[in-house]
Amino acid sequence: MMVFYGAKLVLLSVPKTGSTALQSALRPHADMVISDPPELKHSPLYRYNRWVRPMFEKVCGAELEVVAIMREPVDWLGSWYRFRQRPHLNGRPTSTREISFDRFVDDYCRGKRPAHAEVGSQAKFLEAQPNGCRVSHLFAYETLAPFHAFLRDRTGVDYETRSENVSPAGDLTLRAATRKKLERKHPEEFALYASINP
Repeated sequence: MMVFYGAKLVLLSVPKTGSTALQSALRPHADMVISDPPELKHSPLYRYNRWVRPMFEKVCGAELEVVAIMREPVDWLGSWYRFRQRPHLNGRPTSTREISFDRFVDDYCRGKRPAHAEVGSQAKFLEAQPNGCRVSHLFAYETLAPFHAFLRDRTGVDYETRSENVSPAGDLTLRAATRKKLERKHPEEFALYASINP
């Protein structure tokens, strides 16, 4: 999570959307950077709403606009799947080393997910709160030019990003039936992604 107070913006760090690269590029220009531990770096909207937003509202009398990046749902799961194939996870319950992507997605669709498929939800991460706190500006990971143009315009900062924390290559073959199951079980993910203005 990064705060740009002068621009009245907070940028949430949705997992698997390039947040590490953005923090490296923008850290010198942000007024607040939460990069560790991961539970705080990747604070969802509800956590921002509960802990960080009140601080700015009560101390500074300011309401920040919330910015976030979302990844296409199947691609997002693919990134998690590939990330969990890294050697340091071998033998752990979260490893996907001996599991196909199709099985990984099928396991993600279960009511009680096994550890290797417990990766959260972008829709839940970005879910609007009862008090009206919501994401003001949502951008697609697959087409980041509008996001960069928006951020440069609002902050006045010219920056460049470099690829970091990239997941290893992997076979992301997915049966049509499994994709349909994912769309049926998690329509909120696809609906939110479809709502992003190009």
